[in-house]
Amino acid sequence: MQHLVDTDNFSDAQIAQLLADARAFKAQRPPQLLRDKLLITLFFEASTRTRSSFEVAAKRLGASVVHLDPSRSSTKKGESLEDTFANLCAMEPDGVIIRHSQNDTPQILADLEMTPVINAGAGNYAHPTQALLDLFTMVEHFGGEVRGKRIAIVGDIISSRVASSGIRLLRRMGMEVLLVAPKPFMPLSDLPQYESLDEVLDRVDVVMSLRAQLERHATPIFDDYGAYATHYCIDHDRLGDRELLILHPGPVMRNIDISDAVLQDPRCKVLEQVKNGVYMRMAILKLLLLDA
Repeated sequence: MQHLVDTDNFSDAQIAQLLADARAFKAQRPPQLLRDKLLITLFFEASTRTRSSFEVAAKRLGASVVHLDPSRSSTKKGESLEDTFANLCAMEPDGVIIRHSQNDTPQILADLEMTPVINAGAGNYAHPTQALLDLFTMVEHFGGEVRGKRIAIVGDIISSRVASSGIRLLRRMGMEVLLVAPKPFMPLSDLPQYESLDEVLDRVDVVMSLRAQLERHATPIFDDYGAYATHYCIDHDRLGDRELLILHPGPVMRNIDISDAVLQDPRCKVLEQVKNGVYMRMAILKLLLLDA
C-alpha cells in the first residue's frame, strides 16, 4: 500500500511517470481507468481549488467521490480522528484524501495502513500535490527540464505548506531556490534569503508569489498590507520586460501578491496551474489506486 504524505513518498522514477501521465492526460482524455473505485474526501480546512480539482480528476478517471463534511461528522461529538478514519475505512474506500491543520495528521492515518492516504495539505509543512503540479507547470514551460533553473519564492514563506513542500521537491529536481520575504515571514533555512524582491529579479527564471496567510498569524504582522504590496507585489513596473514565469498557488490577494494587470499577462500561469492540477492529480490517483 502506497500513500502520498509528501513528495518523498515517490521515487524519482515515479515522479517521472507522474509527469509523463499528466502530459498524456492533458493531450487526450483517458479512458475510465478508475471505474468502480471510490474515494472519500475529508477536508478539515476550507478549500476551493484542491478539493474541486481532486473531485474533477477522480471523476474524469471514472471514480466515485464521497465528501464528508467534518463540521457535521462525529468528530464534533467527541469521536477521535483515528476512529472516524477507521469507520470510513470499514466502508472499504479505495483511498482517503485529507486536509488538516496539523502537520502530522496524514502520516498518523497513513501509518494505520487501512487505505491509501493522500495529503491534500497539512499544517504549514506539506502540500505535495501542489508541489507536483507546480513542477509539472515549470517542466512544461521550460520544454521538459528544470535542472539548473532558479526560482524565487516570495511572501509568507513561514506559514506556507506550498513553499515547504515545493522547496523540498524543487531542490531534489535540481532547481536553485531563493527566499524573498520580510523578516516576520522568513523561516529558518540554509537557502539564500533576501528582503528585497527587486534584488533578485535579474537572477531568477521563476517567481512564485505566496498569499499572506492572515488566518495563521495570532496577531497581524502588518497594519497595512498596502505597505507590504509596495515591496512585494508583482506588477508591471517591477516586472518590466523580463521573461520570467510567474506562479501563485492561490487564492491570490489581488494587488497585494500580484497586480490585476500581471494576472492577465501571458507570463503569469496561475490559471494554467489550476488546469495542470487536474491532470497531475489524475496521474497521482492512477499511480496510487492502479499502478501501485
